[in-house]
Amino acid sequence: MYSVVNVRDTVRLAPNKFGTTIEESLLRVAQEEYEGIVDEDLGVVVGVTGLENVGEGKVVPGDGAAYYEADINLLVFKPEIGEVVEGSVSEITEFGAFIRIGPMEGLVHVSQIMDDYINYDAKATCFVGKETKKKIQMDDVIMAKIVSISMKGSIQNSKIGLTMRQPGLGKTEWIKLDRKSEKKGAIRKDKAKTGDEREGREKKTGKREKRQ
Repeated sequence: MYSVVNVRDTVRLAPNKFGTTIEESLLRVAQEEYEGIVDEDLGVVVGVTGLENVGEGKVVPGDGAAYYEADINLLVFKPEIGEVVEGSVSEITEFGAFIRIGPMEGLVHVSQIMDDYINYDAKATCFVGKETKKKIQMDDVIMAKIVSISMKGSIQNSKIGLTMRQPGLGKTEWIKLDRKSEKKGAIRKDKAKTGDEREGREKKTGKREKRQ
């Protein structure tokens, strides 16, 4: 999700941007120009961490600025389809929950929140499972899987689709509840199997076994 990439580009240094050193001035300009942009290939540029191999400055006639070629180190955030991410609930709406993931938000549609019929509680601003009683509300920390991505020009216009309807996803409490439910189901299954086996033996022998 997070990675450091290096791009070779030309940085324009205007006269009013000159500082103590060329390198420091170029770094500040690069941070202003790059940080926050969304690139379909790179992802979201979270920060400019440094510049390397700065070339000699070139001046264009009629333009008071100097131009420098440099290798720019970028810290980027790029979501991938199929990736499991951790985030916090930033907004609850009638149609789903928005999850904060790094510098972006993803949407878990109401149909992808849990394997249960859920009710939207407008007063408490939360979703509650009808049978499981699982609840999701503001600031909850959840695990979700990325199922769709649309990176378009800016963070506001980019979209991430998420699901929590798979084993191991959702809130930590849900995972514990699922494990307890699975354990109870296994116990009931074992008891039913034991009862069927006992009944089968009784039919064969014609004797009723003493139950413990």
